[in-house]
Amino acid sequence: MTVQTAATKNNQIITESVQQAKGKDRGIRRGTLIGPMIAFVVFMGLWQFVPMILDIKPFILPKPTDVLNAAIQDWNLLWPAIQITITESVIGFILSAVIGIGISILLASSRILEISLYPYAVILQTIPVVAIAPIVVIWFGSGFNSIVMIAFLIGFFPVVSNTLMGLNSVDKNMGDLFTLYNASKWQMMWKLRIPAAMPYVMSGLKISCTLAIVGAITGEYIAGIGGGKGGLGYAITVAAVQLKTPYLFACGISGAVFGIVFYLTVSWFSRFMLSSWHESAMKVEK
Repeated sequence: MTVQTAATKNNQIITESVQQAKGKDRGIRRGTLIGPMIAFVVFMGLWQFVPMILDIKPFILPKPTDVLNAAIQDWNLLWPAIQITITESVIGFILSAVIGIGISILLASSRILEISLYPYAVILQTIPVVAIAPIVVIWFGSGFNSIVMIAFLIGFFPVVSNTLMGLNSVDKNMGDLFTLYNASKWQMMWKLRIPAAMPYVMSGLKISCTLAIVGAITGEYIAGIGGGKGGLGYAITVAAVQLKTPYLFACGISGAVFGIVFYLTVSWFSRFMLSSWHESAMKVEK
């Protein structure tokens, strides 16, 4: 009876501890939602009332209501610009992901290739995009093709850097095990190194997706065209010239919202790929 009573008490203690831990997790989750919401409401309130109190003109600092009205009034211009920027960014991101991962696998397969070619990828990243953009325009012409290339170039290096780091960070014991079983170089690449590098690849894609948007909008400043075919970068340039500050804010906020959605989409894909086996994604799922 004494042993059974002690075991029962231990089970009760464990159950209470688990329930307390779950309660703490729920409290933390509520805090992660409530905190940002309160901060957002406070920020929007200050943004709305400070210009009213200080009598700041809308062309200097528009209120949120001014920005919303401008977005509604010029929606026939804003929505096509958003669609164009989305298309350019997504295509540039896909190119950077596919080509970047492919080149990383090629470099990781040969130490000589990695030593010979990787420094040039670093040099490409260190050159400012505003310096490369005019050359890209000369080669590909103004408009869509040049903007996609700029988005690709600015999002390319993070994919290569992170993927190559992951391919070169394989556990030594696992590598020795594959060698013991006489695995070929490509068998080791496809069955060991690439799966082990997936967390690094996903980190690179998360960085690249946001940089692709920056590259697309930057490219639109330089290579954008009008006539209803310009993206958010071109729309921002026109709004600034015409002192349409509320519409300028609407364009900038639209780009930011798209960036957040794009990043969350890639993050969801990362969790989908890693949640069944990698600890970082499994913790997110909990």
